[in-house]
This record gives sequence, structure tokens and C-alpha cells, in this order.
Amino acid sequence: MSKQNQLLACFVAAKFFLQFSLTSSFYELHRDEFLHLDQANHLAWGYTSVPPLTSWISLLIKQLGNSEMVVRFFPALFGAATMVIVWKTVEKLRGSTLALILAGSCLLFSVLLRLNILYQPNSLDVLLWTTFYYVLIGYLQTKHPRWLYLAALVFAAGMLNKYNFAFLLLGLFPALLLSRHRKVFVHKHFYGAAAFGIVLLLPNVWWQFQHGFPVIHHMKELSDTQLKYVDRWHFLREQFLFFLGGIPVLIAGLYGLRCYRPFRELRFFVFSFFFTLLIFLLLKGKSYYAIGLYPIYFAFGAVFIAYRIREKQTLAKLLLPILPPLSFIPMFLYAFPNRDADYIKVNKARYLSLGMLRWEDGKDHELPQDFADMLGWKELAAKTDSLVQTLPEEEAVLILCDNYGQAGAINYYGKSKQKAVSLNADYLYWFDFSKKYVHFIRIKQASEAATEMEKTAPYFEESRLAGTIKNTHAREFGTTLFLFRHSKINLNERLQQEVTAAQKRTH
Repeated sequence: MSKQNQLLACFVAAKFFLQFSLTSSFYELHRDEFLHLDQANHLAWGYTSVPPLTSWISLLIKQLGNSEMVVRFFPALFGAATMVIVWKTVEKLRGSTLALILAGSCLLFSVLLRLNILYQPNSLDVLLWTTFYYVLIGYLQTKHPRWLYLAALVFAAGMLNKYNFAFLLLGLFPALLLSRHRKVFVHKHFYGAAAFGIVLLLPNVWWQFQHGFPVIHHMKELSDTQLKYVDRWHFLREQFLFFLGGIPVLIAGLYGLRCYRPFRELRFFVFSFFFTLLIFLLLKGKSYYAIGLYPIYFAFGAVFIAYRIREKQTLAKLLLPILPPLSFIPMFLYAFPNRDADYIKVNKARYLSLGMLRWEDGKDHELPQDFADMLGWKELAAKTDSLVQTLPEEEAVLILCDNYGQAGAINYYGKSKQKAVSLNADYLYWFDFSKKYVHFIRIKQASEAATEMEKTAPYFEESRLAGTIKNTHAREFGTTLFLFRHSKINLNERLQQEVTAAQKRTH
């Protein structure tokens, strides 16, 4: 094994070590992770929340045991692979060993450590953005058509993972049009590759068509409930925080693209960078949507810096690679779920100053939202299991939740064969009407629990409040469980009416 590959192996090993040491046992899996994991039990070419690629990975996770460790392995793997692609980009650009170390350090000690904690489409999204840029560089260096078809494959994978990938092309196309590389748009293989990519995406497009394009409803709902709270200045500020120790390398990359002769064919990347950021700003995208844009630019910056200092400026050679790990120290203290709720309360002022207690509702809370979304789930699953055990096994029970996090957590942590559903997100299409439901367990959010008994009890022979979530640190604190036994009405018929009405609202 070459010296450079040995160094790469060390960086990859460090990546996995850090990822598995940055989550305290105080926390459970995250709300969103449960939904993605449950998709493995309902494979399809589309979902209301995300495209289908996540479900295929979830199926693999299920086959590997579905443990929390396996779940957390995959985002760590995608993060490590992103670092490998950047490393290989530096090699493709003929960067030195110093350039490799500098780029690796910038990627290792960055926001990717936070992003790669959770099993969400975001980690793979960043990897595919980086891979697409790597493939584009490969095409520009060789002009071989196979790179265009590989780019189409990566683009299709990106879109099947997260529709956010479209922003890559929205920023890249005008930059290419302004460069000498616009001639690629009259190349026959460009259209062959485009057709190849479209064919790969057709099953998902057909699913969206069959279901009335729920992605449009999802985006509107996202805009109405979350994106309208996005502050553009806050967006820009967080871009600097994402790769704090690597900012000099990022700036060097943008500067080097303009003046470093070996980068002459890649200068359009400067325009692509700013066009993409501008689109995110105009559409009020969440700050982390743009993370995939950055990794490839650390390859440019590392190569350029290593070339400029070469044999001289020994001090710079020592300082630049250690800036990212130095910037990681405050991140380690505050940005990761490696501290329990008591520590966060004691240091609340610091968390407030970093904006970490601001939730998507625009208000400050006791814990960061992601952390609060990693608590209370085992308690909910255990209490639901206890209720199910009080009912006859041969009689079907409907477990209806207010949101996908509740339903997914019960199905992941729960031991019962009875599966929870919700009129929320993908669960809307996962109801099993082949069962004749007799009993009803209703999981209600704290804000909506007060009227549930009055509204539902008249339709059942027995009813009782069966428990609440006691974990005050959880976002689900106060979530209430109701048990209704022996339905007086045709519960299946009533349920089908509710599901049909909810599905129409998503179309």
C-alpha cells in the first residue's frame, strides 16, 4: 500500500471512530430515522416524504439486523466515502501529499461529523453532489463520453435520493453556458446521457403521477411550516460555521480557480458556486441544503495552497492542516448529541449564542431540536406494547398516531406484532384494511390530547386515558395514549373514509 493510501486509511479510520463517539447513550434514534427505516417494510418507487433510494438502503439495514449501530454505520460510511472522493479529486488534480492531508483535515473536522450522525438522505446527498463534480472533472480532463453517462447515473441516484439534487444542475448549467464548455450541450453523447438519466428516473415520475404528485404538496407544506421561518442572513452565517477551520482553504480554492493555470478548464466552478448559493438564498432553502456544494472546493483549495507554499513557509505547512481540528473543539463541546440535557441547561447561554436552541418554529427551546427529537421514543414504544398486551391476540387493534415519528418509533422499538400507522407522511399509504379492527389505541400530541376522549369515547364500549410521555426533555413530552375497546361502529369503514380524505388533501 502506498504512503498516500495509508494516509487515506488513517483518515477513514478516524472518521468512523469520531462518528461512533459523538452520540451519547442518553439519546435514541431520531424522529426522521424511524420513517426511513419503516420504508423497508413498504418498498415502492416513491414516497410522499422522499424519493425511493433511502428505502433500498433501509432494506439492507434491516437485513443486517436493524440495530442502532447498523443504522448509524451507513451515514458514517457515506461521510467517509465523501472524504475518499475529495481525496481522489486531489490526486486527479495532481496535488501533493500536503494537499491530500489538508483536504482530508477540512472534511474530517467539519459539519459532516454532525450531518453523518443521523440516518437521513442528507449524508448520501452530500456524497452524490461531490461524486457528480468529480465525474464532471473526469470528463473535462479526458472528454471521454463514458464520463457523461456516469454523470447521468450519479444524477439519477441523486434525484432518487433527494430532490434537493436538482439545485446542483440549476447552479451548474448557467456557469457552463458562460464558459467555453457550453459546447457540451451540442454533443450527441450529452443527450444520450440525458436520456439515460431520464429513463432511470421514470419509475419515480410514474409513481408521482399515479399518486397525484404528492411531492408538490409536501414542498408546499414544507414552505408553509418551515421555510417561511428561514432567515437569509442566518443562512449565510451558518455557511461559514459549517467548515469553520477550512474557510482559508475554501477561499483559496475559489481564488485558485481564477488564477492558477492548471485550473484553467475548471474556472466555471467559481460561477457555479455563487449561482448555487444564490438560488438557495432566493428560494429560502434551509442552510444545510447547501452542504453538498462545498467538499469539492476543498480539493481545489488544498491543491492550490500546497502548490503556492511548496518547499517554503514551513510554518504554514504545519498550521493549515491543524486549523480544522482546532475549530472542532468548540463544535465537540456544543454541536453534537454527546452531552445530556443537564449539561445543555447549565450551558444554555452558549447554546443560545450559537443559535442551536432555535427550532423550525422560529422559537428558542431547552434543547436543540434534533436532540429533543432523539428522546422519548423507547418510553412511547414500551407503553404502547403494554397496552397491546392487555388485549386479546386474536383481535386486531388499530394503533393510530399523530405523526410519523410516533408510528415509526413504535414499529422500531416495539415488540408487538401490531404495527402503528398515521395519517401523516408515508404512513398515509400503509394502512392494512384486510384486518377487522375491534380496538383502538390513539396516540395524541400534548397540544391536541384534551378533546380526544370526548370526541372518540362515544363510539366504543370502553375508553380510558392510558398514559403520557414523561420525559420532559423530549419533543414528544406530554404525548398521550388513549385506549378504546370494542368499537360500536364499523371502524374499518370509518378509517377508510379518513384515509381517503387525507390522501386527497395531498394531491
